[in-house]
Amino acid sequence: MFKKILIANRGEIACRVIRTAQRMGIATVAVYSDADARAPHVEMADEAVRLGPPPAAESYLLADRIIAACKETGAEAVHPGYGFLSERASFVEALTAAGIAFIGPPANAIAAMGDKIESKKLAKAAGVNVVPGFLGEIADTDEAVRIASDIGYPVMMKASAGGGGKGMRLAWSEQDVREGFEATKREGLASFGDDRVFIEKFIESPRHIEIQLLGDRHGNIVYLNERECSIQRRHQKVVEEAPSPFVSPEMRKAMGEQAVALARAVGYHSAGTVELIVSGADTTGQGFYFLEMNTRLQVEHPVTEYITGLDLVEQMIRVAAGEPLGFTQDQVRLDGWAIENRVYAEDPYRGFLPSTGRLVRYRPPAAMKGPLVLSEVEGRAAGDTLSAGASTSLSTNGLGNVRVDDGVTEGSEISMFYDPMIAKLVTWGATREKAIDAQIDALDRFEIEGIGHNVDFLSALMQHPRFRSGAITTGFIAEEYPEGFQGAPTPEKLTERLAAIAAMAGSAEAARAAEIDQRLNGPIVPNGEWVVTMDGAEHHVLIEGDTVTVDGHPMTIAAPYVPGQKLVEARIGDEALSVKIDRLRSGFVFTTRGRSHKLRVLPPHVAELARHMIEKIPPDMSRFLLCPMPGLVTRIDVQAGDKVEAGQPLAVVEAMKMENILRAEKAGTVKTVEAKAGESLAVDAVILEFE
Repeated sequence: MFKKILIANRGEIACRVIRTAQRMGIATVAVYSDADARAPHVEMADEAVRLGPPPAAESYLLADRIIAACKETGAEAVHPGYGFLSERASFVEALTAAGIAFIGPPANAIAAMGDKIESKKLAKAAGVNVVPGFLGEIADTDEAVRIASDIGYPVMMKASAGGGGKGMRLAWSEQDVREGFEATKREGLASFGDDRVFIEKFIESPRHIEIQLLGDRHGNIVYLNERECSIQRRHQKVVEEAPSPFVSPEMRKAMGEQAVALARAVGYHSAGTVELIVSGADTTGQGFYFLEMNTRLQVEHPVTEYITGLDLVEQMIRVAAGEPLGFTQDQVRLDGWAIENRVYAEDPYRGFLPSTGRLVRYRPPAAMKGPLVLSEVEGRAAGDTLSAGASTSLSTNGLGNVRVDDGVTEGSEISMFYDPMIAKLVTWGATREKAIDAQIDALDRFEIEGIGHNVDFLSALMQHPRFRSGAITTGFIAEEYPEGFQGAPTPEKLTERLAAIAAMAGSAEAARAAEIDQRLNGPIVPNGEWVVTMDGAEHHVLIEGDTVTVDGHPMTIAAPYVPGQKLVEARIGDEALSVKIDRLRSGFVFTTRGRSHKLRVLPPHVAELARHMIEKIPPDMSRFLLCPMPGLVTRIDVQAGDKVEAGQPLAVVEAMKMENILRAEKAGTVKTVEAKAGESLAVDAVILEFE
């Protein structure tokens, strides 16, 4: 076994690998850019080596500096995580030449599967179902239009070396191809150094399902069940779960055997994933098609770890050290249900635009860190595992089987240089419904301030009836939120509970103020009559000890609150409700169950006067095109005096490695252009003004 390994990555995946290595008694070496000098993965590792400036091309993508760091520290092997150099065959070859082991698949398998065009040809030869499409190189936009027309719309344009949702465009018409082909090429070149694009048929009502593979150097390859990854936005996965609510045992076996056949055809070992697109309308169990093979650890690997009891990072390390797998296909188990939500630095209320800045407050829900601890999960005994080594079973504390994988801490900077994912929130339950409910409870306790984030949106997804039914496709978000996200619906029952908690918190604030003014001696007792205004509606609340009456409906509630507290964990009867709180001058902002609410809390006589106050109306900014996020202006498509139509491209802003096309919301005439290509803008900076 290795004595020391280097993790050629950053953020949550670097922390994730370090935790397993430490548990195995292996020393670790971290690498970092200047932007990550104080990052958690640097502090966790036994040693750390600087690579260079913040841009990945000048730090994490420099194979020679990583190899030099291995030689400097004596690291015997490199775990690449995902992204960066994890799927670069040339990196594996360079490590091998330097006598350093790669904790991943062989270079030839990476090369074969890394090219989406060639991988589809290999998959077809191995007997794997493939999506109809054109697998050759496409010279220009005109040729792309001809090919798309021959295949039949809709089609998907994909960068050949793409991944992670980057370098992909859906085209429903010739205009979409003409607008998107060159952008797809640019994204492929910028993110992967390869501008080749291929086109394939877009499967309507599709589900994205993937098979986790694990192989050793002795010819043993197994599949570890499937993951459902259909909840996506702009082809970027948002929610993953294992198993899939759609896949039958027969379908699982067929998918798994085809995935193993493909892996065997390229001499694969280590962890890998075969991604499949499945027709949601198919009832035969055979309507699945090969998309690509990811020759690395996937972001969503924790859900597989939960249902199988395996630590995939440990398995990768053992395989790289030459050990055989300690189990067979028949011994792979499927225990319960696991769901992962990706917590991103993006604002769903502003069209999911990326957000950068400092994490002024970061308090994940009380949870385990990393994959494994010694305790029990609903009857699963510690040590009950498939691993042949010193592995222990997956477990959590008693808080709904919650796991958080992150690489940030309070005060960390979310940089424009890297992926906007803050953390992965994973829950396990004996059933799918229990795993979903655990997610909702954990999301309510997830405290993030200082940047925009998608916690509300994730909670809304978990509560959505269609998601809970399992009737999901990759179009779910676009179909269910066509006008954007404005928060989850608030049932009347929840409204009454929030009004009760607000009145109790307001009473506590008033009692504290009176105590400070020396007008009250003794403990704070939240009693009295209050008027709570929430979302424009008034609610009359009477507090009498533990009984709170809202609009004539009494409830027994315990909501301990100390002024200044940021999270209230209330209990209403036998039910729990966690509410994040921000103080306002005459009330609060409550955030829970996927939505924020402003609540004004006043005594009845003050509320009567407040009804006569004039509301301040914000200025009209509709005549300006504002920069929706911090980013680089790469193109301005109009000039002063131009007449534009609704939907017409006006400018392109690049942020978080993605091009964002800003379009006209309505017809008009450009009065002035305030920004120019190559300029870096802050959020809400004026790009142009309309007449």
